Amino acid sequence: MAQKNWLTEDKLALILGMILFGLGAFNFAGVDLLGWSLKTNVWTDASKIFSPASGVFKISGWMSLLYMYLFVTGFLAVGVTMLGGDTLKFIKGFTVVFLVCYGCFALGNHAVIAATPNELAKYKLTWSMGLTGEAGFIIALVAGIIVGNFFPGVADSLKEALRPEMYVKIAIVILGAELGVKAVDALGLASSVIFRGLCAIVEAYLIYWALVYFVARKYFKFSREWAAPLASGISICGVSAAIATGGAIRARPVVPIMVSSLVVVFTCVEMLILPFVAQWGLSTEPLVAGAWMGLAVKSDGGAIASGAIADALIRAHALATEGIKYQEGWVTMTATTVKIFIDVFIGVWSFVLAWVWCAKIECKEGRAMKFSDILDRFPRFVLGYVITFLIMLVLCAKGPDLLKVGKGLIGETSTFRVLFFILTFFTIGVVSNFRKLWEEGIGRLAMVYVVCLFGFIIWIGLFISWLFFHGVKPPLA
Repeated sequence: MAQKNWLTEDKLALILGMILFGLGAFNFAGVDLLGWSLKTNVWTDASKIFSPASGVFKISGWMSLLYMYLFVTGFLAVGVTMLGGDTLKFIKGFTVVFLVCYGCFALGNHAVIAATPNELAKYKLTWSMGLTGEAGFIIALVAGIIVGNFFPGVADSLKEALRPEMYVKIAIVILGAELGVKAVDALGLASSVIFRGLCAIVEAYLIYWALVYFVARKYFKFSREWAAPLASGISICGVSAAIATGGAIRARPVVPIMVSSLVVVFTCVEMLILPFVAQWGLSTEPLVAGAWMGLAVKSDGGAIASGAIADALIRAHALATEGIKYQEGWVTMTATTVKIFIDVFIGVWSFVLAWVWCAKIECKEGRAMKFSDILDRFPRFVLGYVITFLIMLVLCAKGPDLLKVGKGLIGETSTFRVLFFILTFFTIGVVSNFRKLWEEGIGRLAMVYVVCLFGFIIWIGLFISWLFFHGVKPPLA
């Protein structure tokens, strides 16, 4: 089937993401259509790796894995056919990709790798790496790099299924719904934390983005095409922001993809360091520590997990040294609230950058800029992200019963978001030819990340957190 002119991968990602969201939305009518979807758990017993997302479905985890494979393969195969791809080759390649991805994610969820310090007793461990299940993304990325660079024949056989941009865009559309529910949940929390968190992230946006962009352009001589997604990825929200910015400025696919891979790697580094630094230096300012995790750690799961680790470490330290017993969860809540507001701004920032590139950077001499030019440049999948966010925000704000349904809905749709993120990182690795990427400047890209992250982002984030949360204490238990 010939590809239709109106349909692009960006529009297809919007359509597929909205379909998944629509299936999940049947929960509001009391119909559970996605409860069979596959949830991956932190595990020590292999029989407990997988389980269905909803307890309504009394099936084994392995049966849920089979259902997930059949549904997602058929779902994506229809989309690939609409794009004019080779459907049979896609199904063959995707079968291999799917199985490898879940194998990597299952390994990353082993308790020795994933269990955070506050979970050690639960899994009867004395030590773990504490990386959370997001370590599975790193393992998938490394596995993809090995396949792409050392087994080119295998990589070529998988070519039709290697669509990292489509996968991550579908994931981001689904992410909007999750953030809508979480934002409503945050409205019931302490108003001062919400207000201070909003102020903090506005400050961070205005400072972080401009500084990273300046450093990348001035000192590392990157083009605007590289500097803008890098600034968004480091300063705002990692993978989602880098992909959205790349779409807004029409960067080549390799640009946001490589920025995204760096974000995931550095997130793990931050998770291993920052919570323990917070325990050492911020035990008397728990909410400063929580806000700092939200501002400094770039992935959603990484920031929230860092908040949870810092929560456990600081409460234990305060109890041992000062005899103060804080209520559990306030540090985590602060980190989560700050991170939610950061994520919400992705749509706003994409629109701003689309306007800047149309009006100032790529404007044609003698031609007036039209609003349609901005809309044409604005990534369609970001529109889906905004729509799903607003729908869930409005519905769940109507009452606790609807909020409860909303939480159940995102518990099921998040299984698909996780899958599409795993697919993204494995396929990023496979399509990454490191010889070519070195020529593009991947080494310098990593250096920009190191210089910006450890040179000023972490410390400005700490200052902003102190500015807005200094003196605000969690209630005592």
